[in-house]
Amino acid sequence: MAAERIFADAQTLTPVIREVFGTDRRIAAVDRLLNGTKKGVYRVTLDDATSTIVYVWNADEDYWDGLLPDGHDDPSNPFAHASGIEFFEGATRRLEAVGARSPRLLLADRSMNLYPADIAVAEDVRGGTLEALLEHDPDAGRRTLAQLSDMLRRMHAYRAPAFGRVAWIDGGGAPLDMTCEQAYLERTLVNIATAVPRDARAAEGEAMLEEKLRTLHAALEPRAELGVVHGELCAEHTLVGPDGEPVIIDIEGLMYTDIEVDHCWMRMRFGPHYEALRNPDLDPRRVKYYQYVMHLDLVGGPLRIAEGDFPDRKWMLDVADFHLQKALAYEA
Repeated sequence: MAAERIFADAQTLTPVIREVFGTDRRIAAVDRLLNGTKKGVYRVTLDDATSTIVYVWNADEDYWDGLLPDGHDDPSNPFAHASGIEFFEGATRRLEAVGARSPRLLLADRSMNLYPADIAVAEDVRGGTLEALLEHDPDAGRRTLAQLSDMLRRMHAYRAPAFGRVAWIDGGGAPLDMTCEQAYLERTLVNIATAVPRDARAAEGEAMLEEKLRTLHAALEPRAELGVVHGELCAEHTLVGPDGEPVIIDIEGLMYTDIEVDHCWMRMRFGPHYEALRNPDLDPRRVKYYQYVMHLDLVGGPLRIAEGDFPDRKWMLDVADFHLQKALAYEA
């Protein structure tokens, strides 16, 4: 890929906006939102002061391009690179079906006629993040958090047909011939192998890291029930809608898997606010297993992307360092 990344602007996005909003409005401003690593996210403000969000999927927008292990582009792989318009559309449909709110999809286009990449246009939810609301208006934040808890219960209560990425399974794709816990074990072994040549502590502790993983996995009993799981849900990935309702974003990674996966991530990211989301019926052995898996995922992934041109490389290395320390000290 070229050294200089080419991003969208008002000129290149004009045909897209005309397709959705007609020709009587013009683009007043285009702001590229900088939080993502896999797709371009743009807020497009029109000359009547309304706005919309445009998503772009191509190599210029994807900081993981060229850094991922083999199999990352296999759609049947539940851990394939969670980036693509098909994942976005499939996740949007499933969330709507189970009664969970995400930004309303206005256009999804793969034709390359409107823009030279897969592109989607969605509702711009302007209420800010739940993270900001909890900080500035705790009472309102707690109300939104309670609604998010209800939304999660609906997602997690849905009985999934099979383990895998939602878009793949809902589209008729064949699931893997392994349990979700086995698939996470295989993925975590890859993350350990990623860390070993990149960090001396991981190299020294490789055998111990693998032994902990296999011990935690061996303690699990078979379970068939899987729910709809976001995988990276946090207050930053939850926007606040016009009526104070939670609106979840970054949904392409939506999976049918153990609901403990969501809870392990949320426990890390929501901090003291997690209590409002806690589910007392979780399997404690699975919680312990997936928490360890998650620590190592947050070692392998950041170490990979830090080898590219991601703008905040130090932040990624700090994330990897923090979670490697957690994994090395983890009690199986």
